[in-house]
Amino acid sequence: MSSLTGTWRAVSKTPVGDQHSTLTIVVDGDALTGTCVTDAGATMPLENGKVDGNAATWGMEMTTPFELHMRAAIEVDGDTFSGTMASDFGSSPYSGTREA
Repeated sequence: MSSLTGTWRAVSKTPVGDQHSTLTIVVDGDALTGTCVTDAGATMPLENGKVDGNAATWGMEMTTPFELHMRAAIEVDGDTFSGTMASDFGSSPYSGTREA
């Protein structure tokens, strides 16, 4: 797998519309850290991130405009990823493209 380390433009296809964000990801061994900045201006650290082959998972805690725990599960294919973003509201398709 090519490293996930870098900047990614992501979108979650939610029932209330597309939610766009920019991810800055750092991979060290099988650990994943970084940040997610939403187009609405919220910044969240990526928590408890793990990489296993072409798969990766992490959690995020949104606090604005309300509190929400989210969990990403993705598969990477070169400079793109696809998967799901799950929360208390269910699971939505989640995808991204490498920017840098």
